[in-house]
Amino acid sequence: MNTLICIQARMSSTRLPGKVMLPLAGAPLLQRMIERVRAAKVAARIVVITSSMNKDDRIEELCRAIETDCFRGHPTDLLDRHYQAAKHYGASVIAKIPSDCPLIDPSVIEKVFQHFDSTRFDYVSNLHPATYPDGNDVEIVSFQALETAWQEADRSFEREHTTPFLWERPERFRIGNVAWETGMNYSMSHRWTIDYPNDYEFIREIYDHFWRKERPIFSSREILNLIEKYPEIATINAGYAGVNWYRDHLNDLRTVTSEQTRPLQPEFIT
Repeated sequence: MNTLICIQARMSSTRLPGKVMLPLAGAPLLQRMIERVRAAKVAARIVVITSSMNKDDRIEELCRAIETDCFRGHPTDLLDRHYQAAKHYGASVIAKIPSDCPLIDPSVIEKVFQHFDSTRFDYVSNLHPATYPDGNDVEIVSFQALETAWQEADRSFEREHTTPFLWERPERFRIGNVAWETGMNYSMSHRWTIDYPNDYEFIREIYDHFWRKERPIFSSREILNLIEKYPEIATINAGYAGVNWYRDHLNDLRTVTSEQTRPLQPEFIT
């Protein structure tokens, strides 16, 4: 199978513009994240998929500098961007990983791929339901299922978020999920993604502690142990824990409940 890992990235994030280019251990955040994805023992081609907008030229320039494929497509229709990238590279299996996951654990990527490969799934993720710390997002879909979604999805959030058409229809698609191995659920309490300045401060603190040129990859377990030892680190962005895009679509989503998201508290709205 021709497998493609798509890292979706853009410069125009509304909450933290240019976040993928923020410095992290002496390099752009996107570069550090690509390093972690590359560390996963998965036979796949990695491509950064960005928009055709001029402001995203910087992303293509970075990809060229670090010898990473870059594909440019629709600015807001991420379903179309993933589909067109899959067609361009002739992919039969497509993994979706957002660029706001600079702490993603390579072993998590491997586990989701192993589960996808274990049987004939159309879609596998570690998000439905989520149990990993927010920021370890991995979704894998067959080209046939992606093409069906591309043809039939007609609601704006289905196009923007790429995969809801699939995981919202378990009666039509073979859906699989990977859960945190100990049975714990960290998805609402541990926030390792980047959307706000506090998230960047938290991630920078983690990198400052662990990242070394001779050992650039550190694990989720190491981060959890650090936070347990120094709980004040987790308070940096704790106000955003559990905040995700589901909160604005609970009336539209059939398979997501209010227990899987949290509204942004007024004191954190900027």
